[in-house]
Amino acid sequence: MTLEIVVVPCRTDNYAFLCREPESGRIAVVDAPEAAPILAAADSRGWRIDQILLTHHHLDHVEGVAEIRAATGARVVGAAADAHRLPPLDLEVEDGSHVSVGNESGAIVDAPGHTVGHIAYIFVDARAAFTGDSLMALGCGRVFEGTFPMMHETMSKFLELPEDMLVYSGHEYTEGNARFALAIDPGNADLERRAEEIRASRVAGEPTVPSLLGTEFRTNPFLRCHVPGLKSALGMESASDADVFEAIRRRKDRF
Repeated sequence: MTLEIVVVPCRTDNYAFLCREPESGRIAVVDAPEAAPILAAADSRGWRIDQILLTHHHLDHVEGVAEIRAATGARVVGAAADAHRLPPLDLEVEDGSHVSVGNESGAIVDAPGHTVGHIAYIFVDARAAFTGDSLMALGCGRVFEGTFPMMHETMSKFLELPEDMLVYSGHEYTEGNARFALAIDPGNADLERRAEEIRASRVAGEPTVPSLLGTEFRTNPFLRCHVPGLKSALGMESASDADVFEAIRRRKDRF
């Protein structure tokens, strides 16, 4: 891996991610739920944050920006389409553009659904996908501003990424997501094994983020809308993948 990545727990169930590119020593943080734990994690390693990369505008992802910027002088990067409701941006990005952390380049991918201006940062060489509240460990974000077809299209983009990529998502929701996944995808042996591993991790106080994308392909119902067995379990054998996604997301909202 060409990025050294540190998972930083924030608030009650958020994560931020400190990223260090070793050749240049440049440091970025992805999302800023609160400043104190992020600055403490950086200071304990002798790191000075150069950039703050934002996935979306929700307060639990941006509340620490002003304090971190004041303490470090870091520049703030976010979606041009959401510049009007993000903290002041030094660099506005859009789908297909790139951001650099030292010598490591990450692609900006539009990932709407949870919010209409949500983006993800995909560092292919480092095998790291920072997905915020779009793709999550064993789940996906609630569709607040976008539409179900929009979020399904976002999930389809992640299906095109390499299986050995790690997914750095924004919350510790995995145990609850596992309970839901087991309820709608019975007989999925990979899912059953993963649910046991998740329970053990949480008992030990360990984060379940990041997760391996290949594991998400085999266990995350929001990435399995095309799988005949899951469609059959839902009684939707002839439905489109997009309709299956909407049905699953609506069930999760009520779960």
